[in-house]
Amino acid sequence: MKKTISALLLGTAMTLAFAGIASADDKNVKIGVLSDQSGLYADLAGPGSTLAAQMAIEDSGLKAKGWTIDLISGDHQNKPDIGTTIARQWFDVDKVDVIADVPNSGVALAVNNVVKEKNGVYINSGAATSDLTNAQCSPNTVHWTYDTYMLAHATGQALVKAGGDTWFFLTADYAFGAALERDTTAVILANGGKVVGGVKHPLNTSDFSSFLLQAQASKAKIIGLANAGGDTTNAIKQAAEFGIVKGGQKLAALLLFLTDVKAIGLETAQGLNFTETFYWDLNDKTRAFSKRFSEKMKNGAMPTMVQAGVYSGLLHYFKALDALGANPHDGVKVVAKMKEIPTDDPLFGKGVVEANGRVTHDAYLFEVKKPSESKGPWDFYKLVGTVPGDQAFTPLSQSTCALLKK
Repeated sequence: MKKTISALLLGTAMTLAFAGIASADDKNVKIGVLSDQSGLYADLAGPGSTLAAQMAIEDSGLKAKGWTIDLISGDHQNKPDIGTTIARQWFDVDKVDVIADVPNSGVALAVNNVVKEKNGVYINSGAATSDLTNAQCSPNTVHWTYDTYMLAHATGQALVKAGGDTWFFLTADYAFGAALERDTTAVILANGGKVVGGVKHPLNTSDFSSFLLQAQASKAKIIGLANAGGDTTNAIKQAAEFGIVKGGQKLAALLLFLTDVKAIGLETAQGLNFTETFYWDLNDKTRAFSKRFSEKMKNGAMPTMVQAGVYSGLLHYFKALDALGANPHDGVKVVAKMKEIPTDDPLFGKGVVEANGRVTHDAYLFEVKKPSESKGPWDFYKLVGTVPGDQAFTPLSQSTCALLKK
């Protein structure tokens, strides 16, 4: 009996040892880009995010070092149940290591829980909710591109200080809209302004007339659009039809993307102020990447900040794997390594992955150009100001992330 037990223990030890050796040599990675591939966020993320991931793989240099990197994509259709079903399938069956993108905060928060449960890596570029690095933070999650705190403090604060001290909100009725209205309201009140009212609208609605009439009747100086993508473009176009801006009220596009301005047109969008963390025409490096991206896109579009974030987030992930020397298939371990290494890439510049998973980098306040100022089909923005990374996002001292209490 003793010999049998000893033999079993020895066999187990040898199996574990061999497993450790195999793990030490494992240079296989599988990436899943989970996005809205066909709905109201498809232009700002979708196929362009998948392309950005492909470009990150090409530019990482890992294949030349013997790594095998596979990429798959999925469409969450802006439904949390579909998003979580795909995520579980990817981890359990397809053996995905990292999920990237995931616009739509409701889907993003649901997927966040699955990634933590499966101990994968989650690099979110598409969702805005600041809860990803606050109340619902995770040791497996990195929030790369932007969030509602940054949008509220950069755009909201600038407008209040410029005299826009009364607000009415048009808010998308799901997690993102609620978070953006909440964070912007806090900024408005802190700067001496007030919110005189608001209304929630369904996601992906086509008719904003009743909501805009309520906003117009409120007499608020600022109508805050706490929505995104097709909802934002529809609201702005219909506001123009109602003559709201001509009547003296100002629209605050709290989240506006390059593709939105393209859809709206400069004639209607001119003068809008908003905040982004990336623009294709910022510098030589952003222009070089964007030219390559545009040439690969079927419609020739320049990248949005979400698509740029997918690229940069994955580049940093690959740096962490390279530093580890192999893929441990352990999300907490990989994200910890990502936090150790300062971020530095051609699109977002220098920054850090903070303890709560928030990536800090500069943010930029832009204004949409007049048609007469534009020199080309994607020349839409003029830079108004820069917010340094250490001021753009939630200070760690104010974060409610439980990871910071350990």
